Order: sequence, then structure tokens, then C-alpha cells
Amino acid sequence: MTARAPKQKRGRVFLVGAGPGASDLITIRGADVLSRADVVIYDNLVSPELIRLAPPKAELIYAGKRGGSQKTIEQSELNAMLIAHARKGRVVVRLKGGDPFIFGRGGEEAEALARARVEFEVVPGVTSAIAGPAFAGIPLTHREHGSFVAFVTGHEDESKGASSTVPWDELVAAARRAGTIVILMATARMRATLERIRAAGLPAKTPAVAVQWATTAVQRTVSATLATLAEESAREGIGAPAVIVVGELAGLRENLKWVERTPLFGRTIVVTRARTAASEFATALRRLGAEVVEFPTIETAPPRSYAALDRAIARVNTFDWIIFTSAMGVESFIERLKSHGHDIRELGHASLAAIGPATASRLADHALKVTAVPDEYRAEQIIPAIGIKRISGKRFLIPRAEVAREALPQILRDKGAKEVVVAPAYRTVKPKGVQIERMRELLASGAIDLVTFTSSSTVTNFCELIDVPAKGLKAAAIGPITAATAQQNGFEVVVRPRRYTIEALTEAIHEFYAAEEQN
Repeated sequence: MTARAPKQKRGRVFLVGAGPGASDLITIRGADVLSRADVVIYDNLVSPELIRLAPPKAELIYAGKRGGSQKTIEQSELNAMLIAHARKGRVVVRLKGGDPFIFGRGGEEAEALARARVEFEVVPGVTSAIAGPAFAGIPLTHREHGSFVAFVTGHEDESKGASSTVPWDELVAAARRAGTIVILMATARMRATLERIRAAGLPAKTPAVAVQWATTAVQRTVSATLATLAEESAREGIGAPAVIVVGELAGLRENLKWVERTPLFGRTIVVTRARTAASEFATALRRLGAEVVEFPTIETAPPRSYAALDRAIARVNTFDWIIFTSAMGVESFIERLKSHGHDIRELGHASLAAIGPATASRLADHALKVTAVPDEYRAEQIIPAIGIKRISGKRFLIPRAEVAREALPQILRDKGAKEVVVAPAYRTVKPKGVQIERMRELLASGAIDLVTFTSSSTVTNFCELIDVPAKGLKAAAIGPITAATAQQNGFEVVVRPRRYTIEALTEAIHEFYAAEEQN
């Protein structure tokens, strides 16, 4: 009897709105779908930060789709590509700027999929037609000033000839009775479009605003009138991508502009922490208005050998002190402890010391009480925290990174410790899949305002990965050792927090730019 071939998995296409520009404005649903993709076909205006959400093994295909873009896949070819990948049983994400069904040709792609009988879903996105005005401080409707809003393209299908499909006369008539017109893809024909609106009867003095690169660190906004916006925008160099807002509500911007008042507005800051640890720091910076580029320069991996750690765990009840130097050291040690059938009760004999509040907090998560935390979060400062009298004649275990400074073990021995066991619990390595070329381009264009470092290894790996001189590039560094490494590599260290924590680093960055604004 002939065996049946295994049934092929059914593919599915997700038309996902990536949002208006800022990577944290994608929907939760959109991020979830992206994290499960086999293939991602993305447009030019999609934030590169979002591409990182795709699995490492996902196939990434750049579709172009921006005015003037040299590399653009034709729509018919793109439709065929979506169908072909889905028929191979793959999860395909078509990642489109803004919302896929608002001037995004998502409707055309959905029609092609439906004709081919390919299963698809639409994941709405935050369109720049809404986000652009919002980030400029312009409400699109208002109970007292505006009862309707119209989204209009400023780039109609040229195949239809000179006749416009936009009912300008009707729109303008409504706008005169308290309405707002939002024009997308309008920069190339801005003057002609605004003149058409004037010709349809909207007064020349009507407030009008252009917002370029909305929701990003390079957002720029020009406020004018219907009669002067084209000229003012040209003077300021406003180009694509931009949103134009016309109507009385555009005049509220002067009182309602909020994003320009955020402390780090217009700043692009690089976070070099490991992906697993970067989220909280990146979120804190974004809350202050910064655009964050996550460029992880380290990731953790098991040590080359667990032999030393396993021997220590086998006799864990013989140690008087266990010193943890990082939160990762805590997690790696506890995980290995459990894998050998032990539990945390066996640590009862030992006192625990933690370098830094984050390390102490991670121990507390496992219901482990910390006896000593130094005031200054450096390994050497653990000595006064423990106390000289409690070191002499005692046995110490230090589960830590495979490669680390030898200062702490040596000091403990010098102070009379009976035994000091250093057991590699993990190691740090350079990550794979980081966008090195993009980082080089950002650095070359002067787009980066600040690079943040939380350890010497993040500095060293950053320099080795990008392989370009860092001379003059501003940096923020936790601790004197990290700062010294950054300076040795040519960075200008302008931010050094008094406390060696992520919270203190965030606050120090805030304070640095606040002082810079005042000067």
C-alpha cells in the first residue's frame, strides 16, 4: 500500500498596518502576527525597528513603495509573490506603512488574494492621516469647531487623465461649515492641490499645516495658511512623507502642540543592551520623546562548560557567601540549580550579596533575601558592604559571566577569604542578525545623537560590529569602567549617572538635554 504524502500546511497572508512611523505605534495584534511570520514583505516607510520583531529565520523582502524609490516591486509582481509564498504553506506578512486599507493599495492586494482563493486577514494600523495631526497637536474633530473630517489623496491615479475623482467642490463646501481636510501623499503636488482647494471656495486665510515624518525623531511641522503653506513648506524643505491638514482646527496647534515639548523630542538614541534587557530602557526613553534605535551588541549564551558551576552547586551548602554580580547571573544560577534537582532551600546556609538593585530585585523575585548591597554598584564596593570581619576565613561562590574582571575574587582573597570559587554561569557573545549597515548609515548621516552603554563589553562589541571610528560621537555610560572604555574607543562621554542603574541613566540623559536646551 502506497503511503500518502503528508498534507501541506495551508498558508495565510496577513495585510498588516505598521503604523505611521514610530515603532511602538504598531498594534499588539500586528506585532504578534509579525513575530510568527515565515516571510515579511515590507515597504520603505516601515520602521526598521519593526523588522526586528520577525523571527530570525524569516525571509525579509523589501518592496520599496515610496515616491522616487529606485527599487520598487511592481504591484502585479507583488500580488503574485504573496500568492506564491502562501501556496507553499507559509505565514506571509505584508507589512505596510500606516493602515493597509487607507491609500495603501491593501484593497488591491486583498482582491488578488481572494481571486486566488488564498486565505488572508487584515490587521488595521494607525494611519498617518490620524497620527500626523495628533502628533502636531491638531484634533481632526471638535465639538465646537469641526464636525467632520475627510481623508484625500494628493496623488491620484495618473491613468485617469486630468479629471479628478476627488469632489473638491463638495468637500470645500463642507469644510466651510466646520470641517477638516487631511491630504496624504501631497508634497509633490502641494501647490496645485492647495490652489484647487482655494479655487473651490475655501478662504485663503484658512489655517493649514504640513507635518513631515510624523511620530519620529525627525518630525517637522510648518504652520501657515491655505494661501502660504506651499511657499512656507518649500522654504523649510518639507518633502515626502508628509501629511497636510487644512481647516480651522489646524489653528489650534499653537496651543495644543505637545510632542515638541517632550524632553527628548528630536533626539535619536541608540540602546546597545541585549534584546532581552533593552525593552524597559527603550520604553523609558520613548516616554520622554526620544526615537530609540535598538542595536543590541551583546546577548547571553550558556558557558562553554558548566563543570565549575556544577561542582559548586553539588556542594552549595558549604559556602558562607554567594555573590551575584548581575541579574543574568541570578537567573542562570537558579536555572542550573533547578536542572540538577536542587531548590533554593539549599541556599539557606549562605548569605547573599548583590551588586546593584536590579540584581537584588531579581533575587527577591525568587524569594531570596539579600544581606549585602553596596552603595556604589561596583564589584570592589561589595567588600565594605559585607564587612571585613565577615570575609576572613569564609568560603565564597561567585556565579558570573565567563569573562569578567578579576578584581573582586582577588580582593576577597587579599582580605582573608578561605576559598573563592568563580563559576561561569553564562557568557556574553555578539548577537547575530543586527542591522549593521543601517547603523553605519545612521552614523554617517549624523542622525545619531547619543549611544548608550551599560558595560565595557557593549562598547567593545559596538565598535567591532560597526568597524568605523567613533571619534566625537556622544555617549552615555553607566559607571566609570564603562565610561573609560568608551573614551578609549574615541567616544565623547557626556552622560555619567551618579548611580549605576538604568533609572539613573535615563534621568541623567534627561538632565543633560534639559541643560543643553537652556544653554
